[in-house]
Amino acid sequence: MAKKISQKQFKADDIRMMLEELYPKTPIPLNHKDIYTLLIAVLLSAQCTDERVNQITPILFSKADNPQDMIKLGEDAIREIIRPCGLSPMKAKGIYGLSKIIIDKYQGQVPFGFEALESLPGVGHKTASVVMSQGFGVPAFPVDTHIHRLAARWGLSSGKSVEQTEKDLKKLFPESTWNKLHLQIIFYGREYCKARPHVIELCPICKKYMSKKAILLEKKPKSAVKSRS
Repeated sequence: MAKKISQKQFKADDIRMMLEELYPKTPIPLNHKDIYTLLIAVLLSAQCTDERVNQITPILFSKADNPQDMIKLGEDAIREIIRPCGLSPMKAKGIYGLSKIIIDKYQGQVPFGFEALESLPGVGHKTASVVMSQGFGVPAFPVDTHIHRLAARWGLSSGKSVEQTEKDLKKLFPESTWNKLHLQIIFYGREYCKARPHVIELCPICKKYMSKKAILLEKKPKSAVKSRS
């Protein structure tokens, strides 16, 4: 007897097929040439657009595209170069610190594994997940605030945190799809499902699957939403 598929699982499967049709190819949006430069680019992308990061990394990498040269460049010089990406003091400290650890502890190579990556300065779970999936090819589902927002809109997760949303999405989608799917969701969000303005009728997935709770929340006046935060 065939196992009955839940309504949420049916929806998740359909959304995955819709995304596959829209984005059969998923190029990595951050320009890089190896795992080290990917790590630096992902670190810089925190609270910054990929477009802005891709404008800054060619300048940074022309001076230092490996841990040894990054240490020679120095924290102050790093900070000045990456200033347009925002949070430059914290990011520069992280880049300099992780580069030194990579040299001293890992023979100049970016370490493999979530635990090792997350032990590096400035590297959180989301950054580690991106490096593991896009750099090392290990199944991971990096969830940022944008994916967190879309998962709630589509009723795929009611998680209050990105960590819970990641767990929920991993249960709904096959592991073999995670690396591609998280990029497909990001691409979809940028093209159809922005935070504001968001026109449900022009958003194929939301038109079909947006949760009633998300619809009611979006229809509330901005002042009413702010007053609850």
